Amino acid sequence: MLQSNLQERVFSKVSRAGLARMTTRLFRLWGLSSADQLNLLGMQERCRYRLSRYRHGKAALPGSRDIIDRVGWLMSIHESLGVLYPQNPEIKYSWINCRNKRFDNYTPLEVMREQGLIGIAKVARYLDHYRGL
Repeated sequence: MLQSNLQERVFSKVSRAGLARMTTRLFRLWGLSSADQLNLLGMQERCRYRLSRYRHGKAALPGSRDIIDRVGWLMSIHESLGVLYPQNPEIKYSWINCRNKRFDNYTPLEVMREQGLIGIAKVARYLDHYRGL
């Protein structure tokens, strides 16, 4: 039983390290500043050093529900944009910086930055709706 719990924790940490690398790669593709990356992850500015560790696979994302939920929604946004714009990576990676009437002419990034987890979920749900899901 103890061995099983230890294996689950190790796997979980390995999974979160993979998520950290994927998320920082997505942030790079979106062209986000370090401040925006930390904001979308719900982390404080003093945690800036972690971004490099995540990017290089030297650290796992914290296992908090908030961060895991945020990353899940961000990956959902990425997936939806890939489905909507499979042949146009320029739109796929710049969409979050384009003004959108659905968001009162704010960019999706501004909505996510200002509204936190709720804003991230709002953007993901909008894309799901736009895809017809």
